Order: sequence, then C-alpha cells, then structure tokens
Amino acid sequence: MNYEIVVGLEVHCQLNTESKAFCGCSAKFGKSANTNVCPVCLALPGALPVLNARVVEDAVKLGLATGCTIARHSILARKNYFYPDLPKGYQISQYEEPICSEGMLHVETDEGSKDVRLVRIHIEEDAGKSIHDIGDDTYIDVNRCGVPLLEIVSYPDMRTSKEASAYLQKLRQIVKYLGISDGNMEEGSLRCDANVSVRPVGATEYGTRTEIKNMNSFRNVERAIEYEAKRHIEVIEGGGVIVQETRLWDADKLETRSMRGKEHAHDYRYFPDPDLVPVLVDDGMMHRMREELPEFPEDRAARFVSEFGIPAYDAGVLTVERELADYFEATLNVSGDAKASSNWVMGEVMRTLKEKYLDIHEFAISPERLGGLIKLINAGAISNTIAKQVFELMQEDEATPEAIVEREGLAQVSDTGAIEASIKEILDANQKQLEQYRSGKAQLFGFFVGQCMQKMKGKANPKVVNDILKSMLEG
Repeated sequence: MNYEIVVGLEVHCQLNTESKAFCGCSAKFGKSANTNVCPVCLALPGALPVLNARVVEDAVKLGLATGCTIARHSILARKNYFYPDLPKGYQISQYEEPICSEGMLHVETDEGSKDVRLVRIHIEEDAGKSIHDIGDDTYIDVNRCGVPLLEIVSYPDMRTSKEASAYLQKLRQIVKYLGISDGNMEEGSLRCDANVSVRPVGATEYGTRTEIKNMNSFRNVERAIEYEAKRHIEVIEGGGVIVQETRLWDADKLETRSMRGKEHAHDYRYFPDPDLVPVLVDDGMMHRMREELPEFPEDRAARFVSEFGIPAYDAGVLTVERELADYFEATLNVSGDAKASSNWVMGEVMRTLKEKYLDIHEFAISPERLGGLIKLINAGAISNTIAKQVFELMQEDEATPEAIVEREGLAQVSDTGAIEASIKEILDANQKQLEQYRSGKAQLFGFFVGQCMQKMKGKANPKVVNDILKSMLEG
C-alpha cells in the first residue's frame, strides 16, 4: 500500500524585545543563570504581570504579513501544568481567543509551490530551562521564564519533509524581515514541533499523529519527519497501532524516542488570567503596524529585476536576507553599477561571510567602501585582479579603497609605452608560441595577455593590453 505523509508544524518564535513579556527583566540570551529574574519571573506572592506592548505590536505585524485576521479583542489565559522550570505552575498563553487567526504562507520547493494555511498565531511566555548534564542532579535556570514568544500553528497541509522545511525557512525569513526575531534555531529563538501522521494515498481521514520535539535545524526537521513517517508505516504494516504521543528527536542516533503521552487542551485546564486585562488592537495600532511592514522578499526581488536590470536569479539570492538586500542597495547607491555590485556581493562578500562565519552586519567592509572600490574598477584606476587584492586589504584596514590603492602602489598602468615594452619582451621570449599563433592557433592570444598581466603584476590595463597586443601580433 502507498502512503502519504501529513505534517503540521507548531513553531515558537522568540521575540527580540529588550524586556520580557510581563515584567521589566532583560530578555537577552546567554546571561549567567538566574540573573535575569524578578518577583514576577519567580512567581513570588503578590507579584503582578503587566503585558509588554511591543509583544502585541510584533504579533500584529506577523499576522498582517501572513494574511491573518487580527482580533481586535483577545484574552490571555493560564495554561496549567507542573514542571520544575515553571515557577508559577502555569504558563501565560492564549487559547480560545488568539490575536491572529486563519493566515497563509506560500512556499516554493523543487517539488513545486504550496500554500500552507495557518490556524493561529498567539502570544505566550517561555518557560525556564532544566539542565541535566552537570553531574547527577538537575539544575534550573529561570532566565528564560517570561521571555516573549509567538506560537505559529499550521494546518496539516504539508505532504513532504521538504515542504515542512521550506515552510519553516519561509517563516524564519518573514520574522527576520519584520525585525521581530533573529530566527536563530541553534539558540532556540525559533523552535519547531512537528505533528506527523501517515495515511493511504487517496484517503481523506487523517491517521493518528505523533508530535516530534527537539529539532534545532532545518535538516533535522526533514530527517525527523522522514524517520517518523517510516516508523508509522512499519508499525501499521506490521499490524500495530500508532499511539498518540510526544517523541524526542535524537540527532546523534537519527531516530525518535517516546517522551510522554500527548496532552489535550482539557489537560491544561485553560482559563482567562485574572491578573491581565484583555488585549485590544485599535485602528491606530493597525495603521501603524501596516506602515511599518517592510518590502518583503518577493516584491523586493521583482523590483531589483525591473529597476536595476539584474537577473532574477541574482535578485532572489540578494533578497533572501533583508540585511544582505540592504547592503546591496547601499553599495549600488555609491557604485552606480547594479550588475557589478550584484557580482561583488554575491561573490567576494558572500564567500567571505561563509568562510569567516559572519553575519553581514559584522562584515568589516561597509557598502559605501565596496561601492567606492567598484567605482575605481569602472574608472579604469584598477583592474579586477587588483581589486580583489584591495578587497582583502580593506577587511583589515579602515582606509578608503582609494587610499589603499595609492599607499600600496596598486594603481592600474595605462602607459602605452610601458605596456608595449612588456609585450615585446614576452613575444621575444615566446617565439614558438608566436609562430603557432600566426599559424592559426588563435587561443594563444589569451596566453600572451596572461603573460603580460603577470609581468606587470596585474597592474596593466587589460583593455590597453588587448589593443596593443592585437596590433603587434597583426603587425
């Protein structure tokens, strides 16, 4: 029997607010354990939460970006469960009245395009962290308690692991473009739970699903879904029954293992939080959030093609990350050459970022300096070969490219007399190749150009070299 996979994702996106969701403690990652805490985080008697307005604004932005209906009135609820890293014994979340509902994400994969519907986007706070790898005891770090999250819940619309990975990548791109999260999966800023089931091809009823947790990369999301779907099929084909449960993904063993029985809504005993007033979204906030929405990747890529005349492929690469697209445009504003700017950003800049594990905002060469370097090339002041040398020097030196070229004596040589002399020496030293060229082996022209450029240490103006060499070979 042939089966199809059915996947829905629940994604927790940590917002990059300065303070937590319901108190003034820092929400920054990486601080010493149990230092970003206060009576509200620790649930001390009499401590009362106050909702961070930025959390509501970020939720509305994401809702607008994904085509959701924004609730003008929503409530915060208590989700009750008992775990060592949850001091209150409940988590503040939303249940019956989420702030955003019924949206859509369009994803593209090699298998085709897909519209994935969103059930809801709601506000909630994070729990703390249990640490099990220090000796035999379990330690609790409550720094993360109260850090603001948005939970994005999809319908079970995905049918392959590739679609699920593409959906998650698209969601990460959107939250980063909005500037509401860094989307860092390794640090837990973007956490994904996958609900997986299988059913015979053509069936309309869903199979029993299992939830998979602990996936910290796009690749692990794909692997976990594929493994779990295969496990389901093997159980069914073997005459067994799938148990609805929560399972952990083990990235070392590349397998899932049972964690606990799957909870249902009634297990959490949701009820409206009596300490928090309803969340109200008025016309003024809706207008402001719409005004603050950025130009999203698809629209920006289309504009790059129409306005700057660069290939669609280039535009797609340059707009994957908002910061990279900003860097390209700032470079272009200085250089005035869209294709050259695209080539340098997609080539030398992205290569350097990958090799040095940098984000674009950490890159030493500002777009203004890179634009200046491209202008030097276009003005004939330096060759592309020399430009790459200057590019490397610019990463260690804050001077302008012009200053570096002058200081290092890298200016391009266009002196026809000097170039003629070099070419004559090369032709005299390579009589055999000269005879072969004049006998019809035209590809040796490039050999002579290369020899000249090498002799002049890359400083010769390539156009002048080509013109003079052609003239001397035909003479």
